[in-house]
Amino acid sequence: MSMDFGVQALNIQDTTGPEETKRLAALVESLGYRSWWASDHVVLPSPRVDPSPSEPTEQIIDPLVHLSFVAAATSRLELGTGVVILPLRNPLVLAKQAASLSVLSGGRFRLGVGAGYLEPEFEALGVPTADRGRRTDEYLDAMDALWNTPNPSFSGKYVSFQGVDAHPRPSGLRVYVGGHSRGALRRAVTRAHGWFGIGTVAETKANLDRLAEVAAGVDRPAALGALTITVAATEPLTPSVVRQYEDLGVEQLIIHPASLPGSIDEVLTTHAALIG
Repeated sequence: MSMDFGVQALNIQDTTGPEETKRLAALVESLGYRSWWASDHVVLPSPRVDPSPSEPTEQIIDPLVHLSFVAAATSRLELGTGVVILPLRNPLVLAKQAASLSVLSGGRFRLGVGAGYLEPEFEALGVPTADRGRRTDEYLDAMDALWNTPNPSFSGKYVSFQGVDAHPRPSGLRVYVGGHSRGALRRAVTRAHGWFGIGTVAETKANLDRLAEVAAGVDRPAALGALTITVAATEPLTPSVVRQYEDLGVEQLIIHPASLPGSIDEVLTTHAALIG
């Protein structure tokens, strides 16, 4: 099969120590996986309440710090945030971090962003949930201005700057947008190099149908090129299931090793057999 594979969320819980991270990074790279994606939450509600994905005591290493560590331990893996909650980050600070990681990784970094959803997390960081979509759009535009224009400046509702600059500029940085709301799909088409989805084959088909519908109604900047499709699979993968994702136009499947039966090493080795 020609499908590429990646792994996600190895910056969480039992795989967060330095030696285990280095060991797993070497294993993932040696098995032929294409990419390594780190998940994000700054804080979690305590006690846990729906729709929080985890207990508040779960260890979550900051994705940018984690990926910097993995970058130093690998040479070929693409490294991505899958996804960082953009409205919770200062866009100029994140732009500097992303550019720095892009340079230090030799252009392997992919910035995946999402608008977020966990209201207690937003409240703790003083960011209203109601305008998270608009903030995400504006933050992406502000970061793009800082990365890609000489004498950059930006004037928006949430962020404004002029008379400043930031170097180094990123090396081959690609932006991915996660989510399946119409706003997220529009954001992927108009502002990103790729879409980062999640779901079963059936859910992915429905999301890609909506994505095509949204794309038909908006303009995509030519400089972004074709929108690439990456999906975190949420059903067991077999050659037949992988082929179904591939037939939908998915270019890369992401697995969450810790959520699958067996040890992480067993899961990684078994799924590596599906790599084309």
